[in-house]
Order: sequence, then C-alpha cells, then structure tokens
Amino acid sequence: MHTVKLTIEYDGTAYVGWQHQPNGISVQQVVEEALAVIQSETVRVHSSGRTDAGVHAKAMVACFKAEKLLPMTAYTEGMNCLLPPDIAIISAEEVHPEFDPRRHAKGKHYRYTVLCSARRSPLTRLQSWHLKETLDLERMREGAAFFIGEHDFSAFRTSGCAAKNTVKRIDSVDISPSGDLVRIDVCGSGFMRNMVRIMAGTLVQIGLGKMPPEQVGRCLAEPGATPGPTAPAHGLCLMEVYY
Repeated sequence: MHTVKLTIEYDGTAYVGWQHQPNGISVQQVVEEALAVIQSETVRVHSSGRTDAGVHAKAMVACFKAEKLLPMTAYTEGMNCLLPPDIAIISAEEVHPEFDPRRHAKGKHYRYTVLCSARRSPLTRLQSWHLKETLDLERMREGAAFFIGEHDFSAFRTSGCAAKNTVKRIDSVDISPSGDLVRIDVCGSGFMRNMVRIMAGTLVQIGLGKMPPEQVGRCLAEPGATPGPTAPAHGLCLMEVYY
C-alpha cells in the first residue's frame, strides 16, 4: 500500500469548507471525485485540518493510500485537468506509509487580510475583510504581543468547538501593511475552530481604538473576558503546514 502526500491550493468561496458536509459541496469531495477518476477506485483523502466555508488555502496538506501507484504527474497535471479552476494540486509525492498529515504537523501559518479603503475593491473582495476606517498598526502590534507563547485560548474559539485541549502555542503574530491591505500572519502549534478569525477580529477592534491592547491579555488570563468579534471567513487563508 502506497501513501501519497498532496499539497492543495483552493479558493474556498464556493464551498462549505474542506470537510464533507451534508448541506453542500466541500473541497474534500471535489478532490476525492477527481482522484477517483485518476485511480479508477474510490479513495478517501485525509487532511492536515479543516477550513470553514469561505476560507482559502495556499497549501493544504492531505494524503491518501492506494494499492496502485501512478506517476506523480498523474496527481498534479492529471488531476488539475479534472478539477475546477478554484482548486489545484500544487505538488504530489510518495511518503512513508505511516505519514499522518494532521498528527505529524508541527505547526501552521495562517494569514488574515484586511482591506482599509474608503472604497471597496472588486479584485480583493473574496480574499479580504473590507473596512472603511484606518487601523492603528502599532496598537495592534501591542495587542498581538500578548498572544506569543503558550496560553489557554478558550476565549478564542467558537461555541460548539469540540477541541479537548485549549492550550495552544503561538510562535509569532506579524502585522504588516501592503498598500491598502493589512496582513495579520499567525504561526503556531495548532488552532481551534475560528481561533485565528477571533484573534483577527480582536486585533481589528484594537486597531480601531474600540478595545485596549491589554484586552488580549485579559482574555487569555481571566475567565469570562470578552474578545473581539469573529472576523469574516473570506479574509482567512491557510498559508503553510510545517512538518
């Protein structure tokens, strides 16, 4: 039995998320359907994690097992001929049979993008959260500093999150401008459902002057402290998974 690792890029706008859902088409479903044609058999693809409806990925890592191994170009060029324009296989490689994309991941890099402009941008509308106000980046950086290290992120997860361990390690939170865009890059050991989006929403509130930077520290240390709102899904992108 062979194990093949896939790196997948996708625009999540049209999908209910990565994982199979009964209420719509998922990225996982579309990838598995294309893979079934290539392999001439039903194949289940296991990923390094999940992304919610509307969230994008530059490098989602997934793998599948198959008795018949095809040339790696079949899983890149071949599958890309079958996949829709908003999903692409970036690379494929055979890996150790015991490789687990979720369990063996050492960390992840997410990017949240905010557009600060008086006017909306048709070209970035599906990949950024549009705000008409200007953000104070230095205040946001003050707030972001509280995230660094290992903390209990219970306040930064959505209700209904099934994660048993709420202690996570954040290695870096970088806030950088690029024209009218503000990019919030978060790297850490692991993330719970909506965690990065709530982190981003909190930092935006700080940048707008509606919340003090110290509120991040309170949310991490004090039960019942309230973070900012959950930022819209379409501004979030999974950039890389580290192994």
